[in-house]
Amino acid sequence: MTPYALRADETGGDPADMTSAAPLPDPVQRRVRHDLRRRELTVTEAARLTPHMIRLTLEGEDMADFPSLAPDDHVMIFIPGPDGSPDGTEERRAYTPRSFDREARRLVLDFALHEAGPATAWAMRAAPGDRLAMGGPRGSRLIEGPVRDWLLIGDETALPAIGRRVEELGADARVAALVAIPGPEDAQDFVTPAALRAHWVHRPEAQATDPAPLLDALRLMPIGPETFVWIAAEAGVARSLRTHMLEERGHSPRWLFVAGYWVTGEDNRAIGFE
Repeated sequence: MTPYALRADETGGDPADMTSAAPLPDPVQRRVRHDLRRRELTVTEAARLTPHMIRLTLEGEDMADFPSLAPDDHVMIFIPGPDGSPDGTEERRAYTPRSFDREARRLVLDFALHEAGPATAWAMRAAPGDRLAMGGPRGSRLIEGPVRDWLLIGDETALPAIGRRVEELGADARVAALVAIPGPEDAQDFVTPAALRAHWVHRPEAQATDPAPLLDALRLMPIGPETFVWIAAEAGVARSLRTHMLEERGHSPRWLFVAGYWVTGEDNRAIGFE
C-alpha cells in the first residue's frame, strides 16, 4: 500500500484499459527544425495559477511567425542578471509554451516554483509591462501515426507540456495523465474533447527526486501495448520510470518517449532519453 495520496479526476469516458480494437502501426518520432531568432515580448498578465505555478501571458509583434508544432517544444528565455546585465550577461532557462495564439501575438508560459533560481525569482515578481527576451523553439519532435491511447507521466515541471497535449488531442483520443504534485491544491483542470482520466499523486516538494510516488501509482495502472507513453520529470525519476516501462512492462520503445526536464542543483533543461 502506497503512503502517497493518489486522486483521479475523470471526464469524457474511461480510458483505463488503454486497449485498441485493431492493430496499429508503430508511431514515428520525427524532428522538425526551426530557424532560431530572438523575440522581445511584454508581460500582459501575471497570475498565481496554483500555489506552485505562476502563469505569465506575453504579447508582442515578434510572435507573428512563432513556430511550435509539438506540445513539448521548448523555448529559451533570457533573464537579465541582478545588475541589469550591462555587459550583456543573461541567465538562460528552458520552458514549454503552454499555449500560443499567433494571430493575437500571444504566448502563455507556466513557471513551476520548485526551486529558487533566477527564472523563478523573475517570474514571481513579474508584472504587466515587464519585458522578456526569448529564443526558439529550436525544433519540434512530432509523434506521427494513428495513436489512439496516451499515457502522460510527469511532475509539476511537465504540467505545461501535459496540459497542452491533453487539450490539443481530438475527440477520438483516450488519455490518462499521471502527475506528481505537492498537494491537492496544485491540481489543474484541462478542457479537452478527448476522453481523459487525470491521476494526481500528492507528495512533498522535497521528494520530487524520489521515483517511488510515481512508480507506485504506475504499477497499479493497466497499459495496453498500443499506448504511447510520454514521460518527463527530474532526470533520475525519468530514468526509473523508463526502466519500469521497458524492463518490467516490456513496453515497446517505439511507443515511448522519456525526458529529464531538470537535474537537482543544475539549470533546468530538457534531456531526451528516448
